[in-house]
Amino acid sequence: MSLGDFRFVAVEGPIGVGKSSLARMLVQHLGAEALFEEPDENPFLERFYVDRSRYALATQLHFLVQRVRQLKPVAQMRLFERLHVADYLVDKDPLFAELNLSPDEIEIYHEMFRQLRPQLPGPDLVVYLQAPVDVLLERIRHRGRAYERHIDATYLERLNAAYTEFFYHFDTAALVIVNAAEIDWVNSDSDFRQLVQFLEQVPGGRHYFNPLPIHL
Repeated sequence: MSLGDFRFVAVEGPIGVGKSSLARMLVQHLGAEALFEEPDENPFLERFYVDRSRYALATQLHFLVQRVRQLKPVAQMRLFERLHVADYLVDKDPLFAELNLSPDEIEIYHEMFRQLRPQLPGPDLVVYLQAPVDVLLERIRHRGRAYERHIDATYLERLNAAYTEFFYHFDTAALVIVNAAEIDWVNSDSDFRQLVQFLEQVPGGRHYFNPLPIHL
């Protein structure tokens, strides 16, 4: 099975790990349709990073509605006419709720998620990018988004732990877990080729990609 045989690929990972950059490159490489998160369109996101307890529910619900708006038309196709690549996995969204919402808010969010999730398609391949907190902080600083300047190491540590727990139990699609700390697919063609060559050989199940950096 080659990478092009999958119909829906989702790239996931914590803030700053490079999932959107990789997803964009896979879209171009594979001639795929893009399904990208649009954080700049979420009016609550910057306020969330300043005051998480106050704006967490609004931020979460906005992202959920955004994903439904993107994915529902795809679900209505009898078959995927083209490969789709997303820079998010909708099934991961509740972990943010568990991290940020109060018990009453979690109940509201989970009820909406339970009602909406069956209408949405799931990927047949997930690429999960991992990196330690110091790497995430450096990449967040480097890209310089104003609304991310309030993100701290403690929050990223909790987020990394939540991702690890989630993907430890994940078994609804083929999964490739990538050590993204030492490779740079944005600035190194060889790093990107390494990863694509590995993905091309994934038949299904769970796999680990732990490359040595080669910048040529």
